[in-house]
Amino acid sequence: MPSPLQLQRPLTATTTIGRCHHKQAQPTTLTKFFPLPSGVSVPDTVATYHIHTLGPNQCCSAVVQAIEAPVETVWSVVRRFDNPQAYKHFLKSCNVIVGDGKVGTLREVQVVSGLPAASSTERLEILDDEHHVLSFSVVGGDHRLNNYRSVTTLHAFPNGNGTVVVESFIVDIPPGNTRDDTCIFVDTIVRCNLQSLAQMAETTARREKSSST
Repeated sequence: MPSPLQLQRPLTATTTIGRCHHKQAQPTTLTKFFPLPSGVSVPDTVATYHIHTLGPNQCCSAVVQAIEAPVETVWSVVRRFDNPQAYKHFLKSCNVIVGDGKVGTLREVQVVSGLPAASSTERLEILDDEHHVLSFSVVGGDHRLNNYRSVTTLHAFPNGNGTVVVESFIVDIPPGNTRDDTCIFVDTIVRCNLQSLAQMAETTARREKSSST
């Protein structure tokens, strides 16, 4: 797996940077990483959202999911900060405890049994309906993913008939775990969530297309 490449020049719409993934070198100081897989690029308008400042005991990674549904259909699900369990099947409930869905809103989610967590308190950091960007950070709860922050962006296929979802994250490495362990664990959860999102959005898109004909 390729080693990460530190950001040493401004990003452009066609810039592709190596992964910050499971085999990155141990950082000794704060370092900026752009964790998208090789060959994946995102528009300038949102590229900077996926740049994470990595500390010496943190890891970051990204998962990409193609969905055969319009961006608007996918975004209508992703933007619901109050209802993540609609497609995140590792969550069994969500309660908004502060706010009304705008930036700064806090939610408390309950996790399904079988995972090394019980609950998570999360803060909405970014909700950009124009550029289709959502970001949240974990600020409390009963879990091991400290200082977790996720950024999700949606981008239309070049032909306009589908959506590419990119979700990147940064998180502390829990005591007793390795960087590889942590990235693989979180990657797996994110990938399952995005696959579930794809199934849900594609079903909705087919239903909408059928009803309009």
